[in-house]
Amino acid sequence: MSRLLNELTAAETARRIAHGKLTSESLVAACLERIAAREPDVRAWAFLDAELALNQARTLDREPPRGPLHGVPVGIKDVIDTADMPTEYNSPIYRGYQPKWDAACVALLRQAGCVILGKTVTTEFANIHPSHTRNPHNPAHTPGGSSSGSAAAVADHMVPLALGTQTGGSTIRPAAFCGVVGYKPSFNTINRAGLKFVAESLDTIGIMARSAEDAMLCVHVLSGRALPDFSHAPARNPRIGLCHTSRWHEADGLTQAKIEGVAALFVKAGAHVADFKLPADSERLFDEYTHIMCYESARALAWEYVHHADQISASLRPRLEQGWALPRQAYDTARELGRVCRRRLADQMHDYDFLLTPSACGEAPSQLDTTGSTVFNRVWTLLGVPCVTIPCGKGAHGLPLGVQLVGRFDADSELLAWAHWAERQIA
Repeated sequence: MSRLLNELTAAETARRIAHGKLTSESLVAACLERIAAREPDVRAWAFLDAELALNQARTLDREPPRGPLHGVPVGIKDVIDTADMPTEYNSPIYRGYQPKWDAACVALLRQAGCVILGKTVTTEFANIHPSHTRNPHNPAHTPGGSSSGSAAAVADHMVPLALGTQTGGSTIRPAAFCGVVGYKPSFNTINRAGLKFVAESLDTIGIMARSAEDAMLCVHVLSGRALPDFSHAPARNPRIGLCHTSRWHEADGLTQAKIEGVAALFVKAGAHVADFKLPADSERLFDEYTHIMCYESARALAWEYVHHADQISASLRPRLEQGWALPRQAYDTARELGRVCRRRLADQMHDYDFLLTPSACGEAPSQLDTTGSTVFNRVWTLLGVPCVTIPCGKGAHGLPLGVQLVGRFDADSELLAWAHWAERQIA
């Protein structure tokens, strides 16, 4: 029984709790039982205090529902501040660091009646140096990053929801590698106060979930966005742009075939699908993204670089040095190109509900010293548009594959409604 409880979606558990058919305490206990059994292999958690989590649940069980996720446990990526749990950013510089405040997103989750189950593992400062987390489908493979623990914990049924972040592909890619729904909202949809920045013009708080409905409930709690009616089919069929991008050749053959197959499936379901090419100059965004990322990362971690350079990993330090060496003019040029392409994309997507594109190059790599390529993510992050990855079967090595839906800026509710539609077609 307890094993089944921890496998329910957030929406299902919330409904059961609201109708008195389930207690938050029993749900949290089931999650903790799963963690105790699997954490030695998966290593998804940076901090966990079972009694603290259970006490939160018991308190909530005595209260009337505060919101649509009342009593539901949530994992928090360890670059997001928590008042009652350490926040260490996976860096020895911050070992034992205890903020006196909750990040805005954590405070909003608590206010809505969620249980903050614990802190999930991140790569160092949500950057490129891998963590010790393993892919729950095969521990010899990476879970992706930087939101490694959040993706792995949701995939392994340790928690129904978890917060991640995305600066390049740090929500979408690990979600795809681990076989869960990953949602990167439109830029700044979720308040970022209390988040340790990597790049302030790129960083976005994202959500790992088991369904598009779960992701929508979570972003509703965090931003107030209207909830679509998931109980009814859409009033019309979607208009979809099949977007290969110029990097299509970097996706493996099975991923390419999967995207084409999903497009055909959508056509069979009544969708209109047409080829979509990114606006002129968008090719330059792949490289200009790196300029923005490095320039902003160097300055976001200026104190750490100046005072604790010896405690920054050998893989991260060169990126910071590259950022310090980059002229301001190069950074400004990259930002301006992003603004121009953002406007062009908005015009070009006017007649489309969403774009269909790979979530990643393929299955999770077997090397644990990498978290995978961001080539199918970084441009969308730079453009600030919402993205959702949904699972769509397995690859040649039996690991999950995902397809990515990209929406118009600030049309997050519509995109998640279409993601719900897409889930039903792929299932």
